[in-house]
Amino acid sequence: MIRNRSVPTNIVLPHIVYRNVADAVAWLTKTFGFVEHYRYGGSSGAQMHLGDAWIMLRSAREGSLSPAQLGYGTQSLTVFVEDIDGHFERAKSAGAKIVEELHETEYGERQYGVEDLDGHHWLFSRHARDVSPDEWGATITGH
Repeated sequence: MIRNRSVPTNIVLPHIVYRNVADAVAWLTKTFGFVEHYRYGGSSGAQMHLGDAWIMLRSAREGSLSPAQLGYGTQSLTVFVEDIDGHFERAKSAGAKIVEELHETEYGERQYGVEDLDGHHWLFSRHARDVSPDEWGATITGH
């Protein structure tokens, strides 16, 4: 994979809230290619991965709702995949809501944006070229 100084790939384990974890597991598997690793709490939680990108799913409850329940999203998740073109076609043919067509950004990423069944915003990306942040207008403030 190409290294891109503008978009580092760090390891983070996000916990994502869904109205129905079993439905989310099935949808994420079919649409994005995630693989379920385990379930816990009956059907109230699961762990999944797509390559080296790992996520935790949990059921919505009072004080912790999905974007579909809130009526708006609060974050975007970026997952790096090697075959971005194939991944885009898979998501599109599965009927996912594409919110940003596949394109190359000024900061060196080939990516697309999509919403899942509960309104979470996902970016799937692949480093296309190495671009220093100052080349596209960012101010470097640290190392």
